[in-house]
Amino acid sequence: MKFNLSTNLGKFRLIALLEGISFIVLVFIAMPLKYGFDMPLFVKYFGWAHGLLFVLYMILLLQCALEYSWKFSRIAFAFFAGLFPFGTFVLERKLRNE
Repeated sequence: MKFNLSTNLGKFRLIALLEGISFIVLVFIAMPLKYGFDMPLFVKYFGWAHGLLFVLYMILLLQCALEYSWKFSRIAFAFFAGLFPFGTFVLERKLRNE
């Protein structure tokens, strides 16, 4: 995968991928460790990282929406993709193929 980090779209694609990974780690690794094995430290750090990446994701979504004049349906799809596990992977692949 190549990301052109000189454009907002390239930055958005990269952050979408990282945000998705952090979400998966948080939900499927850190949370079970917290509640199954009484190891809350993973949730603390991965939760913090995921929160930061989510904020960056939303900022870059707004920048891309304004810069590329995205339709409301695309903005809504990108917004909701950030709320579901694996959603940002689908979005990143869709953006890469266009």
